[in-house]
Amino acid sequence: MAQENSSRVTEFILLGLSDTQELTILFFTLFLLAYAMVLLGNLLIIVTVRTDPKLSSPMYFLLCNLSFIDICYTSVTTPRVLVTLLSGHKAIAFEGCMAQLFFLHFVGSSEMFLLTVMAFDRYTAICRPLHYTAIMARGACWALVAACWVGGFIHSTVQTVLMLQLPFCGPNTIHSYFCDVLPIIRLACADTALTEWLMASNSGLISLGCFLVLVASYALILAKVRARVSQGNWKALSTCASHVMAVTLLFMPCIFTYLRPAGTLPTNKYVCVIYTIFSPMMNPLIYTLRSSEMKESMWTLWKCCRTF
Repeated sequence: MAQENSSRVTEFILLGLSDTQELTILFFTLFLLAYAMVLLGNLLIIVTVRTDPKLSSPMYFLLCNLSFIDICYTSVTTPRVLVTLLSGHKAIAFEGCMAQLFFLHFVGSSEMFLLTVMAFDRYTAICRPLHYTAIMARGACWALVAACWVGGFIHSTVQTVLMLQLPFCGPNTIHSYFCDVLPIIRLACADTALTEWLMASNSGLISLGCFLVLVASYALILAKVRARVSQGNWKALSTCASHVMAVTLLFMPCIFTYLRPAGTLPTNKYVCVIYTIFSPMMNPLIYTLRSSEMKESMWTLWKCCRTF
């Protein structure tokens, strides 16, 4: 036991996406551009919603919160990746790795819960329009958003506590560009079968459960719209189409990654790029291009800025 404690891992080595110099430059450029688009696009949505009184509906309130989560989510991993690609320093302290894992799952699961709430908002607006104002009152919206953050905190705490119980005394090379459950658990100096199933049940079932709820809500919306076609319903359905695109980009890679034990398949670090970088980058484009109100408000905001 003393020998194991004395050789405990104090840092991990993140191998990143590639060791080739040309690809490193390419990845740095792509990650930098993607991060800039995430920051600018989501900040633009937040400012637009906060400054335009016409965008005071629950849908835009939730969209504003989604933009804030996307900024936090991408900022957990991308700045570290950019520094690593630029400096070549791939070591990360054990405590820093655990902190990155905690905040990644904290914000990521909160986003999944929020997307589920947004689907409930669209279902209520289309299927129960007469009760929509009462159900999605501002107080209820704040309570739902708070519940998303609390749920994300509980999920992430469980993941991190399970990880901290494992001994790390041997290899410290992580075959990824950020600290996550699957690549780290393979480095543990112990039998991790039970822990792997617990983590797969935690992260994987949350991803799958939220996804199934979303699919069910969209199925109900589609049935309602087909039964009662109107201009307003088709407009709402168009909004749901953008929601489906955002959900697919986030949930499908997460289900593929987390709904299995660590040793069944190798972790595809390029799949991780989809839900850590690509999905937050596409959300502003998906939601703004599909919403005429958002585009009009952004254009008004741009004209106001030009007058100063």
